[in-house]
Amino acid sequence: MWKKEKVSVVFSTYNEKESIRDCIDGLFKTGYVDEVIAVDNNAVEGTKEEILKTKAKYFLEEKQGFGWGYRKALHEAKGDLIIMIEPDATFEPNDVIKFLAYSDNFDVVFGTRTTSIMIGEGANMGWFLKWGNFAVAKLIEVLFNTTHLSDVGCTYRLINRKAYEKIKKKFTITGMEFNPDMMLQVIRNKINYIEIPVNYLRRVGKSSATGDMKRTIPIGLKMMLLILKHRLGIIGLEDKY
Repeated sequence: MWKKEKVSVVFSTYNEKESIRDCIDGLFKTGYVDEVIAVDNNAVEGTKEEILKTKAKYFLEEKQGFGWGYRKALHEAKGDLIIMIEPDATFEPNDVIKFLAYSDNFDVVFGTRTTSIMIGEGANMGWFLKWGNFAVAKLIEVLFNTTHLSDVGCTYRLINRKAYEKIKKKFTITGMEFNPDMMLQVIRNKINYIEIPVNYLRRVGKSSATGDMKRTIPIGLKMMLLILKHRLGIIGLEDKY
């Protein structure tokens, strides 16, 4: 609970069996998290069992894709304040307190992993990933004349209930481009937001998305194409459901 507002933390999981329990337990230990929504997006064997050992609420999303998983997670959340995270140990559970503090003044709080001093040893934030995210973020700044952004791919973020209700029916992305699409929906719908630095740590296990350049480059190109589609109005603001 944060100043009488219920706090939900949500995530989708695919390959985080080894770190998922510590993430969930760490979130509840902050003392501010009322519920954790864990969506099994056809995760590796044993993931469900790990989730059921915790106080998290378990849901299954059989439609494969990062976007499908997080759309399901957001839909199931009951909180007034909803925080998205990834359960792979890259994010520090205690950073939810920073998001909550900024939620007093902003409807949406985006995290950024590109602040050098907050990148932990062994974290997957090499020069290509860091400056790639930075460059794509600056493209959004230029095309939409918006405030400072430095990381389009960071999943760690907060959105309040009112803002979520405004954009939830506009989501169309089912894959890895969901994060920038959500960011662009916030910007285009004139929802007030801010970006804050978060700790970014070494991942437990291998990422299915940014583990190597062969996967990272196509994702980056898809994100840039998505941004151009938003700018040209090819992806509109109308409700889809």
